[in-house]
Amino acid sequence: MCIGSTDPYGLHRLIYEVVDNSADEELAGHATFIQTTLNSQGSCTVTDDGRGIPTDVHPVTRVSALVTVLMVLHAGYKKQRWRKSC
Repeated sequence: MCIGSTDPYGLHRLIYEVVDNSADEELAGHATFIQTTLNSQGSCTVTDDGRGIPTDVHPVTRVSALVTVLMVLHAGYKKQRWRKSC
């Protein structure tokens, strides 16, 4: 996941990505609850009852799918779906 920077823009991008992933889980029928809390110390907490990030070994990268999702650009489902449609 690339958020672009570590300034406030990057923080907002990171929150957007996490909330977007929760919404995708709900739209796919894998979650029924999403809660976003802006905490008093400036942090943000996002909670949902979705499936979470898989942790098994990714067949292409041969490392944990968690590492792949967070560290490899365009590794997410939406990007793969887009590539297949082109």
